[in-house]
Amino acid sequence: MKNWPLWEVFIRSKNGLEHRHCGSLHASDATMALENARDVYTRRMEGVSIWVVPSAQITASNPDDSAELFEPAKDKAYRHPTFYELPDELKHM
Repeated sequence: MKNWPLWEVFIRSKNGLEHRHCGSLHASDATMALENARDVYTRRMEGVSIWVVPSAQITASNPDDSAELFEPAKDKAYRHPTFYELPDELKHM
């Protein structure tokens, strides 16, 4: 077990639209990671979908580089249409 890779677990809840990270676990392979994730993170039938991803395969941005990574988007107001009025019938926006 000492050499088993670390897996990140993402669960989509019954009423959710996206998967959310809920924790990590060690497993020998993807099948075992899925089964363990089900047993550990969905004991009360909270989820409808589980993703497991090897931690070693995740590439993350560095918080110290956030200015150069995210600042260019601030001058593109058209990407954030907050000035539009959405009808009440439109959900999940």
